[in-house]
Amino acid sequence: QVQLVESGGGLVQPGGSLRLSCAASGFTFSHYAMRWYRQTPGEERELVAAISSFGSSTNYADSVKDRFTISRDNSKNTVYLQMNSLKPEDTALYYCNAVQLSVNYWGQGTQVTVSS
Repeated sequence: QVQLVESGGGLVQPGGSLRLSCAASGFTFSHYAMRWYRQTPGEERELVAAISSFGSSTNYADSVKDRFTISRDNSKNTVYLQMNSLKPEDTALYYCNAVQLSVNYWGQGTQVTVSS
């Protein structure tokens, strides 16, 4: 059974940091590119960051460049999102996504709230 389980969300003050994790199981993790998306109520899901299957290539949304870092540990079947200098506009439900060609797996999401 395929599972993607996000963790690490929570409430943080502006300027603070959080590290999200996404633990994968049920598929060959190292064969899949991994992405983090986020979504706020009434808005479309936004791609935040992506990393290739072996971690050699990463991409970021302009809104998070130089603040967020995506990484992965294929030995642990886990992808991470280090989020620094958080802003209130980063508040969203963050989802982990595994993709290989037309195959997509999604987690349930973890809530990040940036507020003083």
